[in-house]
Amino acid sequence: MSADPRVSIHPDSTVLMAAIAARLITKLVDIQDRHGEATVVLTGGTMGIGSLKAVAESPAARAVDWSKVNFWWGDERFVAAGDAERNARQAQDALLSHINVDPARVHVPGSTDDFDSPDDAAADYARRLAEAAAAEHAADMSDDRPEQPARLPRLDIVLLGVGPDAHVASLFPEQAGIREKELTVVGVHNSPKPPPARVSLTLPAINTASEVWMVVAGDDKAGAVGLALAGANPVQVPAAGPRGRRETLWLIDENAASRVPEQLVRKGPSGA
Repeated sequence: MSADPRVSIHPDSTVLMAAIAARLITKLVDIQDRHGEATVVLTGGTMGIGSLKAVAESPAARAVDWSKVNFWWGDERFVAAGDAERNARQAQDALLSHINVDPARVHVPGSTDDFDSPDDAAADYARRLAEAAAAEHAADMSDDRPEQPARLPRLDIVLLGVGPDAHVASLFPEQAGIREKELTVVGVHNSPKPPPARVSLTLPAINTASEVWMVVAGDDKAGAVGLALAGANPVQVPAAGPRGRRETLWLIDENAASRVPEQLVRKGPSGA
């Protein structure tokens, strides 16, 4: 069962990034207490990477056992692995190079160094997700374990930014990716935002997550945020589509909040 969205508004982007970092650290500690490890799906963009930098700068980050955090990406630019536009490269600089990660737990979508097309990279990424799900299934000794493993591992937290056009990950309005119902990962060939070739989780994959956090700042995003929270069709407004199974949380600043339905608003500088 998916969770209705909840909105937490912060005064500005700086406060918002600090609040996201604090929330993420606390949540990862809680998840590790329950499961021994945690899985987070990262996003790029100013807010996504800025929030990771805030995590790295927080003294509380040491409370997380980073060697037992699994990292995946919601989407990636299909360019060379060392390209500065790669979300994984930016996340490495902002956070991963500053913490004790296990390289085997960092799962980056493929690049042009390894694959001829974003479709090939997407198929590889889907395969690795399925392998992680199978390993997780094999290790699960609980009585209520499903007979067949899922195609995705347990995704504890998915972080998503939102574009002014309301795209999330690399799922753009009216394009094939946002319409996909069966695949967990798609190759994107004609992104209206450069670079045109990308790899992205699909909406059905995103919506298997326990929690989805939409992290958004800026008045140029206000229209997209308002439409998404008003219940627009995800094909036209992809940001309306993500729903965590337990929580769907919009963490936004005041500039992005001007068109949010009042009944959804939960204001607070700390994001508590």
